[in-house]
This record gives sequence, structure tokens and C-alpha cells, in this order.
Amino acid sequence: MRIKIVGSSALALLLATAAFSNISAQAAIKAPQKIISLSPSATEILFGIGAGPQVLAVDDNSDYPTNAPHSSLSSYSPNVEAIAAMHPDLVVLQTTANNASAVEAGLKKLNINVYLESTPTTIDQAFPEYLALGRLTGHPSRASALVAAMKQQIIAITSRSQKNTNISIFHELDPTAFYSATSNSFIGEVYKDFGYTNIADAADTADSGGYPQLTPEYIVKANPKVIFLDDGATISDVASRPGWSKISAVSNKNVVIVPLDIADRWGPRLIDLFRFIANSTRSFK
Repeated sequence: MRIKIVGSSALALLLATAAFSNISAQAAIKAPQKIISLSPSATEILFGIGAGPQVLAVDDNSDYPTNAPHSSLSSYSPNVEAIAAMHPDLVVLQTTANNASAVEAGLKKLNINVYLESTPTTIDQAFPEYLALGRLTGHPSRASALVAAMKQQIIAITSRSQKNTNISIFHELDPTAFYSATSNSFIGEVYKDFGYTNIADAADTADSGGYPQLTPEYIVKANPKVIFLDDGATISDVASRPGWSKISAVSNKNVVIVPLDIADRWGPRLIDLFRFIANSTRSFK
């Protein structure tokens, strides 16, 4: 079985539903009880929709929730033999994993069902995965309720925060190469919902995929009012960079360290990211 989230939310859900209907009658009657998640985001979604007790193992990068059955299985370089040795009845596999197609084919030959997960480029594209996994695991109602609640929370959080295009932001993904996220990326769309001006937007190209590499000179010239660090860098690291003391965000101490992982995943903790940004920028003008 192959399910791939693509395109619009409606199309993604249609494909997921169609793929689900192709599972054998026995699988359709009995939800999988030995799930292996090779995606940190999928792990968080599975536990969020109530399928946690059905999860047999999660990959080495799935560090949340803490009670997930962690293993040494790799999400980046999955190994068919290691996965099959655990006798799962459903495997969640990322399309970005090394040799994902070959791994999927290898698992299918062993009659192991596979949910093939694609990284969403918008927030709306994330939610069909919740619904598809809900149907696959026997928790469709809870998945639908979670999606509805998250959408309502996002609206509530952003509506309480007055949109302010005067706040220019820089989201740093790498402390040396200075990759960033534009408004056309999953991460950048969150800032867009608050109305902030993203300095990376002007550097976006067709090849960057919403994650362009900036130069220190570009960042200094753009003079963002707020800098969000999502790469392990510290506030003192930023302040010590040549010329960066002149940047408004640095001189006014508006440099924010984003909590680990919440900006890089599309599980239920997406709400935590919205709350964090709202609280972090509340006093900025």
C-alpha cells in the first residue's frame, strides 16, 4: 500500500481515502497494532490522535512524546531488514528518506503496509495526514476532532495578535550558512499568519524551495526587528558576529531562541509554535 500526500488538501485526502480502501478486507476490519513510525512528525500525530498504544517503535529522531517506544531505527536511512525484523503491520516512511522508493518496495514485498509521508509546504497540507492516519489506525473521529481544534486554536491565537507588517523577522536555520525560511515555506507561513514581514522573501528563488541561503551582508542590510534562532545558535553568538550589533533585533535584544523541534514538525505541537511566536513578539513594535 502506498499513500502519498500531494497537492491541495482535498486532493491529498481523496488519494489517502482511495489508498485506504485498497487495503485487504482483513486489514480494513482490524486496525494495525504494530506500527513503526520513521517520522518524528508522524510519531507526534499518531499519539495525538490516540494511536499511541498501537505504536511498536519509533525512529531515532522521534524524541516526543517521551513515552514513545524509541529505537535505533533510522528515519534518514531506513533499513528494510531491521524494520521487518520487528514484524510491523504498518510503517510510516518519509519520502525524503534515503532510497525511500526502494525501502517502500522492499517492505511491500514482505506484505508490510506502508504510509508514505510527504513534507507539507503549507499548514493546510499537513492536516490530511492526520485524517489519513486516523482512518488507517481506527481513530477517524479523534483525528477529525484534533484537526478541527487545531484550526480553531490557530485562528484564535492569530486573531488576538494584531497583524503588524512593521515587524520584520529573520528565521535562522543555519548558524554558518544562514539558510532561512520564506513566507512560501511551512515555517514561514506561520509568521505570515501574524502579518510579519519576512526578510528572506526578497531572496527567494525557484530553486530555493522556500529556504534560500542568505549572506551576512544581506541580513545586516535588511535590518530585521526580530531574529528567531532555530539552529542551536545563542544570543551571544549572534551579538558577536561582525556588523550584527547594528541590526535592530540585536541592539534591542529582540533575538529569540525557538524551542527545539517545534518549528520543524507538523504534529499537534504546531499550536505551541503559534503560541510561542505570539508571546515572543507581543512586546515588539
